Amino acid sequence: MGSLRLGGANPLFLIAGPCVIESEVHARKMAEQVARVAGDAGMPFIFKASYDKANRSSAKGFRGPGLKEGLRILGKIKADLELPILTDIHEASHAAEVAEVCDVLQIPAFLSRQTDLLVAASKTGRVVNVKKGQFLSPWDMSNVVEKIAGAGNTQIVVTERGASFGYQNLVVDVRAFPILRKLGYPVVFDVTHAVQLPGGRATQAEASRNLSSRWRARAWQPAWMEFFWRRTIIRRLRFPMGRMHCRSRNWRGYWRG
Repeated sequence: MGSLRLGGANPLFLIAGPCVIESEVHARKMAEQVARVAGDAGMPFIFKASYDKANRSSAKGFRGPGLKEGLRILGKIKADLELPILTDIHEASHAAEVAEVCDVLQIPAFLSRQTDLLVAASKTGRVVNVKKGQFLSPWDMSNVVEKIAGAGNTQIVVTERGASFGYQNLVVDVRAFPILRKLGYPVVFDVTHAVQLPGGRATQAEASRNLSSRWRARAWQPAWMEFFWRRTIIRRLRFPMGRMHCRSRNWRGYWRG
């Protein structure tokens, strides 16, 4: 991806940013601050933000600015801060337009088996980060990556974000990491969604209070992964889930132990 090389013997990588674009000012401020801290830690960084979260628990949930305005904001952050950009797509028809701006197209976990979406992302030629569905085993992901590779693109990243364990609960099985590595592509650990309780507050997700994302990242970093994924929040604005997804704000301590 440009001058960046992902996986293998390359440095541990970070994907971070707000769950959704709340405003241009907020997204830019977050990108600037995380880039500064990542640079101090010597950690390569991809900025992530969504232009539309189409899978909210409730129809009242804030979804973002939409495709056109969201891509304008992401494109400006990319140009001004010289950062690689990742965003997720929910519709195959968005893939080509998003690929004109973003360096990585992400497939949401709930949509990880949607063939048309995977093929459309693949055909853009961009890096495709596909999140393992909460309903899939790690070996089930072989079919997912084959759909992407079969469409002509082997620039693939696979993200572990937990598996459904009963109602409104996710568990990350550390044994999944070496299985995913055997697929032959870099593996990401989404440390914040791994503590999510889907629908835990009826109309929105909640964060588990038992084990923070910071401690999960520290415990599992040696377990065959090349990336960390971390949701970030500077202040609470219109989007209420941000505060629940990021309890620790000590970024330097998070990386340096």
